[in-house]
Amino acid sequence: MRIRFADCELDLARHSLLRAGAPVHVEPQVFDLIACLVAARGALVTYDDLIAQVWQGRIVSDATMAARISAARAAVGDDGRRQAVIRTLPRRGVQLAVPVEADGAPTGAAARRQSIRYTTSRDGTAIAWAETGDGPPLLRGGHWLSHLEHDWDSPVWQPVLDDLSRGRRLIRYDPRGTGLSDRVLNEADVDRLADDLEAVADAAGLDRFPIYAISQSVPVAIAFAARHPERVSRMVLVNGLVLGSTAAGDRARTDTMVGMIRSGWAVPGSAFMKAVATVFMPRATPDELASFEEMQGLSASADIAAGIRTVIADIDVRDRLERIACPVLVMHSSGDSVQDPEQSKLLARRVPDAEYHLLDSPNHVLVPSDPMWARCVSEVDRFLG
Repeated sequence: MRIRFADCELDLARHSLLRAGAPVHVEPQVFDLIACLVAARGALVTYDDLIAQVWQGRIVSDATMAARISAARAAVGDDGRRQAVIRTLPRRGVQLAVPVEADGAPTGAAARRQSIRYTTSRDGTAIAWAETGDGPPLLRGGHWLSHLEHDWDSPVWQPVLDDLSRGRRLIRYDPRGTGLSDRVLNEADVDRLADDLEAVADAAGLDRFPIYAISQSVPVAIAFAARHPERVSRMVLVNGLVLGSTAAGDRARTDTMVGMIRSGWAVPGSAFMKAVATVFMPRATPDELASFEEMQGLSASADIAAGIRTVIADIDVRDRLERIACPVLVMHSSGDSVQDPEQSKLLARRVPDAEYHLLDSPNHVLVPSDPMWARCVSEVDRFLG
């Protein structure tokens, strides 16, 4: 993919940089730093993000990081005084200060286009959201491990997005702390995450609309639907939860996961990264697993990922289930080891107008290579009409 900004062109496939049409030699770390800033499309990239994505989690000195940022500025024709292309926010991070255009999408994606914008949640957190397709609206809830740009061409998520946007206007977003949104949690809980969903719905001009949610975006959708029953027409809830491990009294499980994240997150080839991908998608192809591993580091830093898992563990929306006023389709993989299918059974029992389908799959994240994928797609299309 070729990406243009200022008078530069970055070719990710060829690992090359042109400025004013002339090639510029850059060291691999400097190229990765520029690519990281370009992928954020103007969003703040914290120093922790740079360590995770450029140095793969290895601790580096402030002087080393400053030298790489200075080299990146020189490569794109900028300097520390002007900061016309790469801007530093003291003690926070850096960001690209110019618009970004991309072309050269993978074969078959020429007709696909997404438009990315920003809105602000109730507490001031910036939330990145995207829309694609035409037709009746569908809002896809934001979940852990999300990056609007990476997901767009991911073998895990691209088929999902293509299907959901077929004949529909699909709205989706990166939750706070992840992807292109502000990489901060700001004391997040399920209600603040519902604020993020509401901010995106308002920014997209949605009045009454259906919601598609998976995993921890399920309780967020429930919180929003209980808060605004007049705005939600239908919900599809897949492999979700209503009660987190800490809220259920299993703090040890929470601490174990958080500890693993802090020690192995975004370290390429680490046993933890492979274990997470395999636990989430035991029935997946090597390409799907590799993409999922890559997405971990791009989506969030280790601290943010650990914080998100802590937030998920504290969730309890059981008291809101009876307040859901719209029809709900609940689906859950029978062998899901991330979220127990009993969570969705409880959800289906307590929501007044819910139908339940158990999918014969071990996957928490349903992928196109899973035989249950086609059934899930068919049920969603039938339910949404």
